[in-house]
Amino acid sequence: MEKRLVGDWMTHNPVIVLPSTPLPDAYALMQERRVCRLPVMDGGRLVGIVTLGDLRQANATTDNPEAAKMRVELVMTENVVTVTPQTSLREAAKLMIKHKVSGLPVMDGSELVGMITESDIFRALMAEEEPEPAPAGAERGEKQIPLLTAEG
Repeated sequence: MEKRLVGDWMTHNPVIVLPSTPLPDAYALMQERRVCRLPVMDGGRLVGIVTLGDLRQANATTDNPEAAKMRVELVMTENVVTVTPQTSLREAAKLMIKHKVSGLPVMDGSELVGMITESDIFRALMAEEEPEPAPAGAERGEKQIPLLTAEG
C-alpha cells in the first residue's frame, strides 16, 4: 500500500459524548449514527472512548433501569491511543493491532478532528488499483511463448 495518511481516510467531525452521558443515551446515539465507538470529551479535552462492546457489557442495550442510572465515565476506556492526520494508514493499522482496538481518535494538537477505523483502512486498501494478473506459469519463472495467430 502506498503511503496514505489518516487525514485522507478518517471520518471528520466525529459524534462525541460527555462523561456524564447516560449509557442508554450513548447507545441510542450509536444506533442513530450507525457507529460503534464514541470519543468522550470533557471541556474540549479527549478523556476517553466508549464502544458498543462497553455498553453491551454494562447491559445498557436493553431496557435495564440500572443502566439508565449509569454514566459513560463508568465504562469508558481512559488513556486512549490516538493518531494525527499525518499518521500513515500503515502506522494506524499497526497501533490498532498492537492495542487490540478497531478505531482511533484523530487529534490535531489537542483538538479532536476525526476517527479512523478498520473499515476506513479497508476502504483505502480496496481503492488501490488492482495489479494486472501475471500470465499462467510466470510465478514459476517459466518463459512465456507468444501465441501465433493465423495472421502472424
